[in-house]
Parts: sequence; C-alpha cells; structure tokens
Amino acid sequence: MRFGKKTIVAAIAGLALVGTAACSKGGSSSESTKIPAKITKKTNVVFWHGMHGGQLATLQKLTKEFEKENPKINIKLENQGSYIDLQAKINSTLQSPNNLPTITQAYPGWLYNASKNKMLVDLTPYINNKNVGWGSAEKSDIRQELLDGAKINNTQYGIPFNKSIETLTYNKDMFKKYGIKKAPTTLKELAEVSKTIYEKSNHKVVGAGFDSLANYYVLSMKDKGINFSNKVDFAGNTSKEVINYYADGIKKGYFRVAGSAHYLSGPFANEKVAMYIGTSAGEGYVKQSVGDKFTYDVAARPGKYTMQQGTDIYMFNHASADQKAAAFKYMKFLVSKSSQLKWANATGYIPVNNAAIKSSEYKSNKNIKLPAKLESAMKHLYSVPVEKNSNAAYSQLDSILQNIFSVAQKGQNVNNAINTGKSKFDAAWKQ
Repeated sequence: MRFGKKTIVAAIAGLALVGTAACSKGGSSSESTKIPAKITKKTNVVFWHGMHGGQLATLQKLTKEFEKENPKINIKLENQGSYIDLQAKINSTLQSPNNLPTITQAYPGWLYNASKNKMLVDLTPYINNKNVGWGSAEKSDIRQELLDGAKINNTQYGIPFNKSIETLTYNKDMFKKYGIKKAPTTLKELAEVSKTIYEKSNHKVVGAGFDSLANYYVLSMKDKGINFSNKVDFAGNTSKEVINYYADGIKKGYFRVAGSAHYLSGPFANEKVAMYIGTSAGEGYVKQSVGDKFTYDVAARPGKYTMQQGTDIYMFNHASADQKAAAFKYMKFLVSKSSQLKWANATGYIPVNNAAIKSSEYKSNKNIKLPAKLESAMKHLYSVPVEKNSNAAYSQLDSILQNIFSVAQKGQNVNNAINTGKSKFDAAWKQ
C-alpha cells in the first residue's frame, strides 16, 4: 500500500528477526555466479508481494508485458496480504528455505539474518552481466542512494522497486490567508510558520505535524550529524534537543502528532492542520480527500535530508540458475525507464530510474504535484542503516516518542519519559 511505511513500523517489532537465527543455509553462494546467457526452456519465477488495488493492477500489467517479451519466462505473482503478512510469511518460511519464493518484496532489515545465513543472492554478478543485467551498476541508471539502500552488510542483495520519500504537504490557500510567503525549508522555519498560523487562526488551526515520529527522530539526528546506530544516546543533549523541539511545539499548541489515526492527511483535509510531513506516495489520497475545498501543494521536507522508504526486491539462493537469471531479467524490466514511468504515474511511487525522474513524461504529470518537484526534493536521501537489531530499535521509536509526547500534551516536563524511552531504545539494540 502507499502508506506501507507506517504499516511496517507497526509490524517490525518482534517480527523482523524472529526465527531467522536458527535457519539453515539455503544453497551455495557460488550458484549466483553461474548465469545462463539465455533462458532456453520454460522457467517459472515466483514473486511474493504486498501490492493491492491500482498498484496490483499496474504490477500485473507490467508483468504481462514482460512475459510477452520473454515467452520462456512465467512470472507467478503471489500476493501475501499486507506488509505485516508478507514479513511474517517470509520469517516463517526462512526455516524451510526450499519453500521460499524465487524473489520477494522486502525491507532490507527483514532479511538481515537471512543474509548472514547465505540465503540471499548477491546480485552484483547479475548487475555486471551484459546478458541478463546492465554490465555495471552505473549503466542501470538506478539512483545510487536507492541502490545503496538495498544493500545488507555492503552486499547488493536487493534492487529498489516501490519507493517513496518524505515530503511537506501544505494548504496553499491557508498560507496566503495568513501571510506565509513560501514553504518552510528548515525545522526552524517550520516552527516559526506553525506558530504564526496557530496564532493568526486564533488557535483553531495547528501548524504542523509528522506522520512518522520514527522518521522525524532519525532524520533530525542525521541533520545534526548523527547516524542511526547503537551508539545513539537517547537521553544525550542532541537527542533531547530533537525531542524537545517537537515536545515544545505540542505544549504550545502549534505542533501535533497523528495519534491513533496514524496519518495527518485527515486533519489536513479537514483544515485542522495547515501542513504535515509524510510519505510522498500518499498524495493521491490527499488529492481525493481535499477535493475542491482548497488548493494544496507539496515541497521538499524541511531540513537537509529526507527518508527514502519503500521495499526492494530480493532473490533467494535456493532457486535454480535459470530461475535466478529469469528473475533478474524481470527485475531489470521493472526498474527500466519505461516501466518506472508507468509505475510512478499510476501508483504515486517515485521512479527509481534517473532517466524517468528527469523525463518530461514524468515531470509533466498534472494529476499530482510531486513529479515537477521530485528532483529537487530528493537531493539528500537517507535510510535506516541495516545493522544487527537496527530494525528492532527503529520500530520502537514511534511508541517511545508517542509516550513522550503524550506527556508533553499534558504540559509536563518530558525528561523522565525520555529516560524511560532510553531504556526501551537501548534494550531493543541489545536484544
């Protein structure tokens, strides 16, 4: 789903690494180097995914195009339900490697232990192969940061597929009404604009909020030069500065959290909040919800960095040489300029292909606002580093920060809540 990132945040805790430590090794890593020049016999590729609605329809359409071009290859699309269901299915099946699909959608953190157990295929030989791949990563024309985000322990196990970034969505009419000349580009400006709107609306409109509190924390720390790792001191001065920035805004009324609704697009459409930071893949829902009530617009996320999110496609080692080669040809097809243009324009995900991002066919899309602004909005991309227990620690952030900000909503000091959060955060890294 387009809002898959938040769904994943809810699911990752307790699921990401369950049952993988005891997995048996799923085949020889040397198999990945035996790449057939051609697929000469009928070959079946099983693809596990979590796509629904228009996304599934587009994936099915692209798959039929691929099969028409490659009549010897049959792609069997197997929907596993939500991302929660998909992750759970992968985790349970890792204990019986031969029952795994050929390829799957996944976040890299789901497969950390699978990579340790040699159950994934290193895709570098396929990328560098001129028959099934491109000849080099550079020739793939995939955005480098997105390609790097699909690495585990510096090995290219994944190819980016359905991706999004965080962007700022704002009420353009409201900005004009309250004298705001431009969208904020820094967190300092975000607070200033939020205060102005809150005060000028006689406290009827909250200035801003972040859909993903985990992303807010990780990117705010990154903006201050601190990468997400087990070395982060959650109760340290920099961390407290990041937390208190949001907490102070909540106490004073100009910031809010999404709460149980998980997304601020609803309050935004109802003109209860002037702007919010969330996934770019949700713009279609915003457009539908806003309708003719007011004019909305999108801008780059305030701050230097934005989060690149969404799943990649990974290949399992148990597959035959022909299946691996056929699967990679399919992956290559899905991330081509032509496929990515169709995918992005139909689903709202961002193209992973540089030529597609820069193309007039994409930028001239009038159905949504992002295409014309994407190139500038994704200058500095960041993703949660794939390390031991990084998924678990990241997944704890939303609930930890929710607890802290619920204290702020009562107008109370949040220091004790931060210390409690530190214990949970540190425990997640050490589990």
